Amino acid sequence: MTGMGINPRYAVNRNVPVASERYRMLLHHLSSYSKYEKSGTFPFHHHPNFGLFSCASQVQLDVEEKDLPEVFNTFSKLEPYKALLFANSVWQVNGQSLLCSRDYFWRNSLHGFNPHNVDMFAADFDSVDDIVAYIRSMSLYCVERDGQYINFAPTPLADYFASDRIKGEVFDGTGYKPIVFQPEAADLKDLRSFKFEDLTFRGTVEFRSVCEQPVGEIFAASALHVGLMEKLPELTELLAQDRTIYHKGYTAAELRQLFVQKNFPGNIFDRKAVSALILKILDLAKAGLAQRGMDEEDFLAPLYPRAERLESPAVELLNGLAHGETIEDYIEKFGRLD
Repeated sequence: MTGMGINPRYAVNRNVPVASERYRMLLHHLSSYSKYEKSGTFPFHHHPNFGLFSCASQVQLDVEEKDLPEVFNTFSKLEPYKALLFANSVWQVNGQSLLCSRDYFWRNSLHGFNPHNVDMFAADFDSVDDIVAYIRSMSLYCVERDGQYINFAPTPLADYFASDRIKGEVFDGTGYKPIVFQPEAADLKDLRSFKFEDLTFRGTVEFRSVCEQPVGEIFAASALHVGLMEKLPELTELLAQDRTIYHKGYTAAELRQLFVQKNFPGNIFDRKAVSALILKILDLAKAGLAQRGMDEEDFLAPLYPRAERLESPAVELLNGLAHGETIEDYIEKFGRLD
């Protein structure tokens, strides 16, 4: 437990998946990216085992079907602000320090070969039918047959179910061999997307974008989501009226990508105004938790100084390293329970 979204000792860590057929298939699938790598067509990174040294802080919440469009629309707009609060997976890539490299690892892997499987929703949903249509555009890359996992080229659902035969690979105990199989309606259960807000088969919405947090502050992200869900209409209105970061020519996805860079884009956005808006969001979450009456508000306490300084754990780490502290200092600090 390092309390970080990237294991700082990933290079010497024993990066081996859990001994299961699914994880064997998954690592094999991600490692096969070179088959899809054509000059300049997709910017794959070269760390297909990224899931073995990265870690998230996720929460699943029950959501009524009628509320799904609003939940997806509103919490997608929240993502840029969450990056400023929770980024905690520092990584150097192309001469830049990414504060939340987990976004990069998923986006630039085979998981992101179809962009509809990762990141944020690009447009608002007007209805549940819109969500279903979006899901239809996501890609399937594996199915299970008789306890064995078959992986194949990422294929949009509409194309998959319109096909008579699919060519894939299956592990036979010694290696992978080719296989041809027929799509079945039950294969839908094997759809895996990696959206920041993800609809699950359990009838929940899973919030996936937050990096693992310092261990002593581990409940802060979950508390934020729970509290804001209690105040969903108010959050929707607050973000709809937001002129602090929105209506400046950037989409929510573009804003998040700006905010996971090392340097805050102060030439575009006013730091004090951004800080003030995040504090309003925290106060709204606090009111939502108070409304639940379970004395959960204290879980949000670590987020207030982060909002005031616009200092996520990743920013704190980089600032500390720049002033002579060591990565060992932060392994100790972020790994403490107190």
